[in-house]
Amino acid sequence: MTEKKMTVTSAMAAAAFVSASSALASEAITITHAGSQPAIIGAPDRFTGSVRVEDNFKAKAPATVGGATVVFEPGARTAWHSHPLGQTLIVTSGVGVVQMWEGPHQVIRSGDTVWIPPGMKHWHGASPRNGMTHIAFSESLDGKSVDWLELVTDAQYSSQAAEGQQ
Repeated sequence: MTEKKMTVTSAMAAAAFVSASSALASEAITITHAGSQPAIIGAPDRFTGSVRVEDNFKAKAPATVGGATVVFEPGARTAWHSHPLGQTLIVTSGVGVVQMWEGPHQVIRSGDTVWIPPGMKHWHGASPRNGMTHIAFSESLDGKSVDWLELVTDAQYSSQAAEGQQ
Protein backbone atom coordinates (compact mmCIF):
# COMPACT_ATOMS: atom_id res chain seq x y z
CA MET A 1 0.00 0.00 0.00
CA THR A 2 1.34 3.42 -0.90
CA GLU A 3 1.95 6.10 1.69
CA LYS A 4 -0.87 8.25 0.22
CA LYS A 5 -3.38 5.38 0.42
CA MET A 6 -2.30 4.66 4.02
CA THR A 7 -2.81 8.34 4.94
CA VAL A 8 -6.31 8.38 3.37
CA THR A 9 -7.19 5.08 5.07
CA SER A 10 -5.89 6.37 8.42
CA ALA A 11 -7.83 9.61 8.00
CA MET A 12 -11.04 7.69 7.23
CA ALA A 13 -10.53 5.46 10.28
CA ALA A 14 -9.88 8.50 12.46
CA ALA A 15 -13.04 10.20 11.14
CA ALA A 16 -15.09 7.07 11.87
CA PHE A 17 -13.62 6.92 15.38
CA VAL A 18 -14.36 10.61 16.02
CA SER A 19 -17.91 10.15 14.69
CA ALA A 20 -18.48 7.11 16.92
CA SER A 21 -16.88 8.91 19.87
CA SER A 22 -19.12 11.93 19.33
CA ALA A 23 -22.19 9.71 19.31
CA LEU A 24 -21.03 8.08 22.53
CA ALA A 25 -20.15 11.45 24.05
CA SER A 26 -23.80 12.49 23.76
CA GLU A 27 -24.45 9.71 26.26
CA ALA A 28 -23.03 10.34 29.70
CA ILE A 29 -22.71 8.52 32.95
CA THR A 30 -25.63 9.52 35.15
CA ILE A 31 -25.25 9.66 38.92
CA THR A 32 -28.36 10.01 41.05
CA HIS A 33 -27.18 11.02 44.50
CA ALA A 34 -28.86 9.57 47.58
CA GLY A 35 -31.70 11.79 48.72
CA SER A 36 -31.75 13.78 45.48
CA GLN A 37 -35.00 12.25 44.26
CA PRO A 38 -38.23 13.32 45.92
CA ALA A 39 -39.96 10.51 47.77
CA ILE A 40 -43.63 10.00 47.05
CA ILE A 41 -46.18 8.48 49.37
CA GLY A 42 -47.30 5.02 48.23
CA ALA A 43 -50.69 5.26 46.50
CA PRO A 44 -53.50 3.82 48.65
CA ASP A 45 -54.71 1.58 45.83
CA ARG A 46 -51.23 -0.02 45.65
CA PHE A 47 -50.04 0.04 49.28
CA THR A 48 -51.42 -0.40 52.79
CA GLY A 49 -49.80 1.55 55.62
CA SER A 50 -47.02 4.12 55.50
CA VAL A 51 -44.84 3.61 52.40
CA ARG A 52 -42.40 5.99 50.69
CA VAL A 53 -41.18 5.36 47.15
CA GLU A 54 -38.07 6.95 45.63
CA ASP A 55 -37.97 6.34 41.88
CA ASN A 56 -34.21 5.90 41.54
CA PHE A 57 -34.26 5.28 37.82
CA LYS A 58 -36.51 4.52 34.88
CA ALA A 59 -35.50 2.68 31.77
CA LYS A 60 -34.33 4.77 28.85
CA ALA A 61 -34.54 2.96 25.51
CA PRO A 62 -33.10 0.61 24.58
CA ALA A 63 -32.84 -0.41 28.26
CA THR A 64 -35.93 -1.92 29.90
CA VAL A 65 -34.97 -2.05 33.58
CA GLY A 66 -36.10 0.43 36.22
CA GLY A 67 -35.82 0.58 39.96
CA ALA A 68 -36.97 2.26 43.12
CA THR A 69 -36.10 2.33 46.79
CA VAL A 70 -39.20 1.54 48.82
CA VAL A 71 -39.42 2.25 52.55
CA PHE A 72 -42.12 0.36 54.49
CA GLU A 73 -42.98 1.33 58.06
CA PRO A 74 -43.98 -1.58 60.37
CA GLY A 75 -47.10 -3.31 59.05
CA ALA A 76 -46.98 -1.60 55.64
CA ARG A 77 -47.12 -3.66 52.44
CA THR A 78 -47.81 -3.67 48.73
CA ALA A 79 -51.05 -4.79 47.13
CA TRP A 80 -51.03 -8.11 45.32
CA HIS A 81 -49.26 -7.58 42.02
CA SER A 82 -47.17 -9.28 39.33
CA HIS A 83 -44.41 -8.30 36.92
CA PRO A 84 -44.39 -9.46 33.28
CA LEU A 85 -40.62 -10.06 33.35
CA GLY A 86 -40.16 -10.74 37.07
CA GLN A 87 -38.76 -8.63 39.88
CA THR A 88 -35.62 -8.56 42.02
CA LEU A 89 -35.66 -7.11 45.53
CA ILE A 90 -32.54 -6.30 47.53
CA VAL A 91 -33.40 -5.76 51.19
CA THR A 92 -31.22 -2.95 52.52
CA SER A 93 -32.58 -2.68 56.07
CA GLY A 94 -35.09 -4.16 58.46
CA VAL A 95 -37.27 -7.26 58.42
CA GLY A 96 -40.00 -7.96 55.90
CA VAL A 97 -42.30 -10.57 54.47
CA VAL A 98 -42.89 -11.77 50.90
CA GLN A 99 -45.64 -14.15 49.79
CA MET A 100 -46.77 -15.60 46.49
CA TRP A 101 -50.47 -16.32 45.93
CA GLU A 102 -51.57 -19.38 47.92
CA GLY A 103 -48.00 -19.87 49.15
CA PRO A 104 -46.40 -19.58 52.57
CA HIS A 105 -45.02 -16.27 53.75
CA GLN A 106 -41.25 -15.94 53.78
CA VAL A 107 -39.28 -13.67 56.09
CA ILE A 108 -36.71 -11.43 54.40
CA ARG A 109 -33.96 -9.47 56.13
CA SER A 110 -31.32 -6.87 55.42
CA GLY A 111 -28.81 -8.27 52.92
CA ASP A 112 -31.27 -10.74 51.33
CA THR A 113 -31.91 -10.78 47.58
CA VAL A 114 -35.33 -11.98 46.41
CA TRP A 115 -36.22 -13.11 42.87
CA ILE A 116 -39.92 -13.18 41.95
CA PRO A 117 -40.56 -14.99 38.64
CA PRO A 118 -42.46 -13.41 35.73
CA GLY A 119 -46.23 -13.31 36.14
CA MET A 120 -46.19 -14.53 39.77
CA LYS A 121 -48.92 -12.91 41.90
CA HIS A 122 -47.26 -11.78 45.13
CA TRP A 123 -46.93 -9.07 47.76
CA HIS A 124 -44.11 -7.86 50.01
CA GLY A 125 -43.70 -5.44 52.87
CA ALA A 126 -42.53 -4.85 56.41
CA SER A 127 -43.07 -7.21 59.30
CA PRO A 128 -45.68 -6.14 61.88
CA ARG A 129 -43.07 -4.79 64.33
CA ASN A 130 -40.16 -3.82 62.08
CA GLY A 131 -39.83 -1.52 59.11
CA MET A 132 -38.14 -2.73 55.94
CA THR A 133 -36.45 -0.99 53.02
CA HIS A 134 -35.66 -2.62 49.70
CA ILE A 135 -34.48 -1.65 46.27
CA ALA A 136 -36.82 -3.12 43.65
CA PHE A 137 -35.77 -3.80 40.05
CA SER A 138 -38.09 -4.84 37.23
CA GLU A 139 -38.06 -4.74 33.47
CA SER A 140 -40.76 -3.37 31.21
CA LEU A 141 -42.52 -5.38 28.56
CA ASP A 142 -44.39 -3.26 26.03
CA GLY A 143 -43.90 -0.27 28.35
CA LYS A 144 -45.35 -1.98 31.45
CA SER A 145 -43.39 -3.32 34.42
CA VAL A 146 -46.15 -4.12 36.95
CA ASP A 147 -49.78 -5.23 37.04
CA TRP A 148 -51.41 -3.99 40.26
CA LEU A 149 -54.18 -6.14 41.71
CA GLU A 150 -56.28 -6.09 44.90
CA LEU A 151 -55.01 -4.94 48.28
CA VAL A 152 -53.73 -7.53 50.75
CA THR A 153 -56.35 -7.69 53.48
CA ASP A 154 -55.47 -7.30 57.15
CA ALA A 155 -56.52 -10.94 57.66
CA GLN A 156 -54.20 -12.14 54.85
CA TYR A 157 -51.35 -10.05 56.21
CA SER A 158 -51.86 -11.01 59.87
CA SER A 159 -52.06 -14.72 59.17
CA GLN A 160 -49.02 -14.63 56.95
CA ALA A 161 -46.77 -12.09 58.69
CA ALA A 162 -46.79 -13.44 62.26
CA GLU A 163 -43.35 -15.04 62.04
CA GLY A 164 -41.82 -11.92 60.50
CA GLN A 165 -42.14 -10.01 63.76
CA GLN A 166 -38.50 -10.48 64.82
